Amino acid sequence: MRAIFFDFGSITRGDMDCNALERTISPWQYHHDSTETEVLERICEAEVVVSNKVFIGREAIANAKQLKLICVAATGYNNVDLAAAAEYNVPVCNVRGYATPSVVQHVLMLMLNMARHFSDYQALVKRGGWQQSRFFCPLDYPIMELSGKTLGIIGYGELGHAVAQVAQAFGMQVLIAEHKGKLSRPGRIAFDEVLQQADFISLHCPLSPDTHHLISRREFELMKPSAYLINTARGGLVNEADLLAFLASGRIAGAATDVVQGEPPSYDQPLLRHQPPNLIITPHIAWASRESRQRLLDQLAGNIGNFFQNKPFNQVSDAL
Repeated sequence: MRAIFFDFGSITRGDMDCNALERTISPWQYHHDSTETEVLERICEAEVVVSNKVFIGREAIANAKQLKLICVAATGYNNVDLAAAAEYNVPVCNVRGYATPSVVQHVLMLMLNMARHFSDYQALVKRGGWQQSRFFCPLDYPIMELSGKTLGIIGYGELGHAVAQVAQAFGMQVLIAEHKGKLSRPGRIAFDEVLQQADFISLHCPLSPDTHHLISRREFELMKPSAYLINTARGGLVNEADLLAFLASGRIAGAATDVVQGEPPSYDQPLLRHQPPNLIITPHIAWASRESRQRLLDQLAGNIGNFFQNKPFNQVSDAL
């Protein structure tokens, strides 16, 4: 078997076009998911393997005598032992920029939901609140416009930049945060100052030792009581216990997160167990439009094709 997709079920429910992959290399073996043991078994005769989140470790790489390329079906590549891949001369590549429109729209959807209390008004109608209202327009929940509000962006890569552009189209003032604890460069605002000024704060930075619990008690204390936090990046960026405490006390107005620590989460995951009314949770779907997932597959095909033609193919390494 020349090519294997270890966890194809993570990106499709039968709605993807695999023609580009099939034209690049064949035959393919698509697995809904793969355990650690199954990875060891399946990788042995493969030339190309693809994984979204399934871990490919040293033992698997060492046992794959025919392996030429590891493709990560995501931008983050911490599910591959890069040191082992380098030791066995197996390049690793990722996909980049494929989900930008989907994530941007999700961020704005969350902002609009919080600004206009969309879910609260939908629930009001379902329980008969509009029908029982004395007036044509029930004003049970405050409604505000994004226009004129300040959006603080933490993490100004492709996603942060794209969110900024759309937010400006809504009439928002955008502040780009400098790295925490660093002197501000031109066009950037000190990290703490952004937290103090922003009405909405949107996280778009990678998770690393430096950004783990980037937003904790200290940062929540700097935020306005009327501010909202949005996280479509990684769950570990936010101290969830501190977030729950500040939501419960009303020290911040609300939050919306598409990610939590530990995914898929357990039933006792703190945010899911408590779910305060001023918290919106979506199940890591910001990236998941059909168009986004198709771009992911097509970029994978491009990476594989470029690799076999000795062209650039989004290679990653420990140094990146």
